[in-house]
Amino acid sequence: MFPSLSPSNIPVIGNIFDKGRKIKGTVVLMRKNVLNIDLNSAVSSVVDGFSEFLGQIVTLQLVSSVHADSANGSKGKVGKKASLESWLTTLPSLTAGQQAFTVHFDWEDDIGVPGAFIIRNNHISEFFLVSLTLEDFPNHGDIHFVCNSWIYPASKYKKDRIFFSNKTYLPSETPAPLVKYREEELESLRGDGTGERKEWERIYDYATYNDLGDPSSEESTRPVLGGSSTYPYPRRGRTGRPRTTKDPNTESRLSKVMTFTIYVPRDENFGHTKMSDFLTYGLKSVSQSIQPSLNFLDKEFDSFEEVRDLYDRGIQLPTGILSSISDKLSGQILKEIFRTDGERLLKFPTPQVIQVNKSGWMTDEEFAREMLAGVNPGLICRLEEFPPKSKLDSQVYGDQTSKITKQQLEINMGGLTIDEAIKNKKLFILDHHDPIIPYLRRINQTSTKAYASRTILLLKEDGTLKPLAIELSKPHPDGDQFGLISEVHLPAETGVESAIWLLAKAYVVVNDSCYHQLVSHWLNTHAVIEPFVIATNRQLSVLHPVHKLLHPHYRDTMNINALARQVLINAGGIIEDTFLWGRYSLEMSSKIYKDWKFYEQALPADLLKRGMAESDPASPNGIRLVIEDYPYAVDGLDVYFAIYTWVQDYISFYYKTDEAVKQDSELQSWWKEAVEVGHEDKKDDPTWFKMQNRGELIETCTRIIWVSSALHAAVNFGQYPYGGYILNRPTLSRRFMPEKGTPEYDELSKDPHKVFLKTITPKDKTITDLSTIEILSRHTSDEFYLGQRDDGPYWTSDATPLEAFKRFGRKLEEIEGKITSRNKDGKFRNRYGPVNMPYTLLYPSSEVGLTGKGIPNSISI
Repeated sequence: MFPSLSPSNIPVIGNIFDKGRKIKGTVVLMRKNVLNIDLNSAVSSVVDGFSEFLGQIVTLQLVSSVHADSANGSKGKVGKKASLESWLTTLPSLTAGQQAFTVHFDWEDDIGVPGAFIIRNNHISEFFLVSLTLEDFPNHGDIHFVCNSWIYPASKYKKDRIFFSNKTYLPSETPAPLVKYREEELESLRGDGTGERKEWERIYDYATYNDLGDPSSEESTRPVLGGSSTYPYPRRGRTGRPRTTKDPNTESRLSKVMTFTIYVPRDENFGHTKMSDFLTYGLKSVSQSIQPSLNFLDKEFDSFEEVRDLYDRGIQLPTGILSSISDKLSGQILKEIFRTDGERLLKFPTPQVIQVNKSGWMTDEEFAREMLAGVNPGLICRLEEFPPKSKLDSQVYGDQTSKITKQQLEINMGGLTIDEAIKNKKLFILDHHDPIIPYLRRINQTSTKAYASRTILLLKEDGTLKPLAIELSKPHPDGDQFGLISEVHLPAETGVESAIWLLAKAYVVVNDSCYHQLVSHWLNTHAVIEPFVIATNRQLSVLHPVHKLLHPHYRDTMNINALARQVLINAGGIIEDTFLWGRYSLEMSSKIYKDWKFYEQALPADLLKRGMAESDPASPNGIRLVIEDYPYAVDGLDVYFAIYTWVQDYISFYYKTDEAVKQDSELQSWWKEAVEVGHEDKKDDPTWFKMQNRGELIETCTRIIWVSSALHAAVNFGQYPYGGYILNRPTLSRRFMPEKGTPEYDELSKDPHKVFLKTITPKDKTITDLSTIEILSRHTSDEFYLGQRDDGPYWTSDATPLEAFKRFGRKLEEIEGKITSRNKDGKFRNRYGPVNMPYTLLYPSSEVGLTGKGIPNSISI
């Protein structure tokens, strides 16, 4: 603890307690050792004491917003230095770990109202600066500076750190004395594009995904993603690490023991949040300790009951294994994440999908319902032509047209014909064909065995979907140019045919699991947002209204993406090890990125594209859903248009005309860089907005916020509730469908469950899967949800946007009530399904932990 404060032990330096004409301020910060996590003894205590902050250790200088200094390039005049003084113990606004200090600035007539302050840290260690508040500034009132930034020793910076007040200015409206400071701060954030980045730096720059593999061996070599028409990809944050000697196009990777030294701009790094750091250590533990230590397990589950034992009893460890793993993990990790009692390890919480009904997942209704209300609800499309066709090049892949016949479907359509069903918008398809076919031959040459799949479904009168047929396809054995070999499987409830049908659904879900993780989740949220994070920090000043609008929706995204490149999506990482696409995972997502369009990231545009909605001017939002009971779309549209209204209110306050958008130099530079550099491989897409009017800016910001918050929540926080039961969402298939006359077929008829288990994800990879997605599905203790901000109530000084933000929060509370009511309405069967699991993934708020609900502001895990 700090020493007690009394007149006898407070050093008096100079004249700091002569308050004469002084401006009083309060500085809130957190010390580095408060933020560090000692995994063996929890958070370390503060031991440095109060005295080290006295004198000239930390100094601040006010910068004028009204008076320029001609001797300093006409920049705002800089006041005298002031130092931190009394340690405040009773400030009510402080949160855990924060400390507050008073500071007194000399009143200087030629400074006037300050618009910024300069801070210099002369101590040997960094600290996290939360805020500065000037109290009752003459003729002005309180002035707030929201900082939320790491301050390293002054020797680490080329220029002293500067922070601006919470005023918001378009570039053309910036007070003249602050213009140069505004420009210089952006220049420092851009850097010069050279050198290896250091921990304390704040430089935002771009790089391709050239750090996933290690060219020292063929097995670990991966292509560079980004910068070519063959492998287009969004850009990531540049680290500047040296290139490998084997391949100068590939950046060297960090060793496993250096996982946490991967560079991201310092304020993007975990460290201000204990729980986020803890989750990061959990991922590292899975990658480095749990995953390599599972060779003691039998390869296969013996029964469905043994799978359920993961939640009911846990896994019995052989002698010596626990101590081996414990040597690599801290006691706190073992206890809090892996729940060992010293005898068993990895006793998982029961996933929601089997909490009420342990066998409901096996039904056709649940299989189909999860396409509308599961963890990957944005892929199903309305079938508009029959038979389904492929977009693959027929010169390379031959005829890839579906082999499903009308007769096969119509026997289960209750007298309805295919043509009638298409006309009446009753047929739907989950299509996992084109993305996998180009890679399927290579995938099947490994230990995995898989099919491309097409699943056709019928919309029933009760609003639920009924699977009609599953087509499983493989490349022709004589060559790709000869097209495909297909098997069509129809629903069955008894005999060996029912076992075959359950396997057919499993092959579909394996494909869906891969597409979900690598495309719907990673590519379409994590990867595509990172270029906007970089461009915003490089081109939009913290004074800019669009920076203030978007900043909360970028929190921790660069850091979690960097961690993913290190342990999740890298060569040999957790995803490659446990998902069907294996070493081709990121490469396949690159091929799919070729068709990515920013315009289609709006939920209404996406629904229209997939035929799941139609334009309808009479509807409140201008579109009408084809399936009324589509939980993801129903709740999602409410959230999407709440975001849109908030953004519209906000943007309209700062931009009174379209001309103001066109004339905003920072905004134009931001958008040009985001499109032409951040998404360089897609820059020629004609659907990009031109950023020439307020409507385009509103649409752009709405899409960025939707993807960063609600879309990510919809595809992330259901991972464990649905996928934590591996039978429901397997990630691998290892055997082809048994054929009649083979021993495998005989085994299937005698013990279908055992064949199912031998086909899907094996036991060791299931443990890795579950350990990972349980971590990734949790909400942290310091999470900020949509409608909240992590920069407090003073993020802007403008009353109108503050009131609009309050209305946004109230609208989200209203949406929560509507979701609750819908989930209680029995007519909406897709909101619960046979598993009796309510759809809450787009319920805006949440408690801490594994809740299956809640929309955080950003992609923070």
